[in-house]
Amino acid sequence: MIPRAVLLGLMLLVALFGAVTLCARHRVRSAAAAVAALDPRSFGTLSLVVVGSGGAHENPERRGPCIAVGFGPRIVLVDAGRGAAEGLRAAEIPVDQPDTVYLTSLLPENELGLDDVLLTGWLAPRKKPLRLVGPEGTREFAASLERAYARGAGALSKGLGLPPEGARFEALEIGDGFHEERDGLSVRAALLPGGPLPALAYRVEAGGHAAAISGAGFGDEAVVALSRGAAVLVHEALHRPSLDAAIEAGGEDAERLRREGELHTSLEAAGLLASRAGVRTLVLVRLRPPPLFAWQFEHAAGAKFAGEVIVASDGDEITR
Repeated sequence: MIPRAVLLGLMLLVALFGAVTLCARHRVRSAAAAVAALDPRSFGTLSLVVVGSGGAHENPERRGPCIAVGFGPRIVLVDAGRGAAEGLRAAEIPVDQPDTVYLTSLLPENELGLDDVLLTGWLAPRKKPLRLVGPEGTREFAASLERAYARGAGALSKGLGLPPEGARFEALEIGDGFHEERDGLSVRAALLPGGPLPALAYRVEAGGHAAAISGAGFGDEAVVALSRGAAVLVHEALHRPSLDAAIEAGGEDAERLRREGELHTSLEAAGLLASRAGVRTLVLVRLRPPPLFAWQFEHAAGAKFAGEVIVASDGDEITR
């Protein structure tokens, strides 16, 4: 007869072995899911996916600015900031599925993930050039990126038999009033005056739904006009009390912070923009500083806006 203590020990070993095996299986499944090919996503109605909700500064919890717009199987991106390719994977969107990136401006924060989207999507492989639509200077920027990667891309193309066209851009420079419609998704652009460089906001429409996306803190009247009648406005914002406190504290960055404050929209001003445009939902991205408590930012924007306020996080999907 086996002693009770020995029997109990054997039972514990079996349970431990089962738990380890279960954890190993889960880890294998997770690792496989992280690299396995994804099926193309399709959206039944106009949808926004916040691929990246952050801004110019590094933040492990928020990728750089990137909004995916989906309607049916058609997906486009507005900006492609840090970690855009990883953000698309997290959203279960194949990195080669978006065929167009619309740039709100040529600020680095909007472009840092663009080469990743281009060249990682090429490995899928993307067989056609990635369309890059943006303000004046977009063609030069696209050509510079292609030149920077030409040697390595050429070697990959020969070594792996990849189509060279998939590692290239089809660049288009646009201005105020631009409009195109492809596969039922309409995109309009408005020039935002008053900033240090040309900047654009975009209005996307499909299936009777519309949303506006702005990545700049200037050109308020143009944003209101473009957003009027849309259900959603995606906009950047700044928590003014935090900025003021940092400036009052002094230090080497005080003057730079003051200038930054002049370039960005306060939470209250963002709420007022949404109210004037008559949208139902205000989605806040590129927040400065990143919010510790969402309710604090929602309350500030809600002081001037009676609709829904969403402090966006990476991965959020918005359908209205």
